[in-house]
Amino acid sequence: MLVKWVRCTVVDRRGFERGQRKWAGLLGEPGFRGQGGGWSRSRSGVAHLFGFWESRAFYDSFMARSHDRLHAAQVGTYRDMRALLFEYRFDVKTGFRPEFTDADLLRVAHCRVRSERVDHYVLMQEKVWNPAMAGSPGMLRGVFAEAPGLAEFLVLSMWDSAAEHGKYRVERVERLSLRAQTGADIAAIDGDVIDLQPSWTV
Repeated sequence: MLVKWVRCTVVDRRGFERGQRKWAGLLGEPGFRGQGGGWSRSRSGVAHLFGFWESRAFYDSFMARSHDRLHAAQVGTYRDMRALLFEYRFDVKTGFRPEFTDADLLRVAHCRVRSERVDHYVLMQEKVWNPAMAGSPGMLRGVFAEAPGLAEFLVLSMWDSAAEHGKYRVERVERLSLRAQTGADIAAIDGDVIDLQPSWTV
C-alpha cells in the first residue's frame, strides 16, 4: 500500500474547502483506498491530507490521467505544498484500514533516521512504540510507512479524541523515548496534530 502525505499553507480557505470536495472524484479510481485530512492544531492555515493507494503503479496511473482535472479547483488557494510518498511497512495497533469516519484527531510524525540506525529504529517502533500506542485508550489505528531508499519514515495514528491523545503524550512519550533510544536513532523529526475535517474524507 502506498501512503501519500500532502501539507500546504492555505491562503484562500473557502476556495480550498470548496475545491477539497471535488476530490470525491477519487472514488472511481482504480486502486484508490481512501483519503482524509484536516487542519493543523498548532500552525494556522496549514492543511494536511493523507491518501492511500493499493500500489505505486495505480497511483502513477492516476497522476498521469486524472489528477490535474481534480486538482484544478484548488489552484491558487494554497502555497508551499509538499507531497511525500511512503510504502506501508506495518500496522500500528492491528487491522489498519484507511477510513477516517470514526476518528476525530490525527497525529503524524515524520522521522529522518540515521542510516546506520534504521534497523534499530524499525525494531523499536515494533517492540516499544506500537504496543504503547495500541494500549492507549482512544487510539483507533495507525500505519507505519517508509520512504523507499531515504531512511525516512511516517507514523500516522488516528484517535477518537484530543483528550485521549493528550493523556498519552503527557504520561508516556518521554519515558518511551528513553527506552527506545529515540535520540540516537533520529536525525530529525517533524510532526503535527490535526483536527479531522469530515467533509474532506473520501
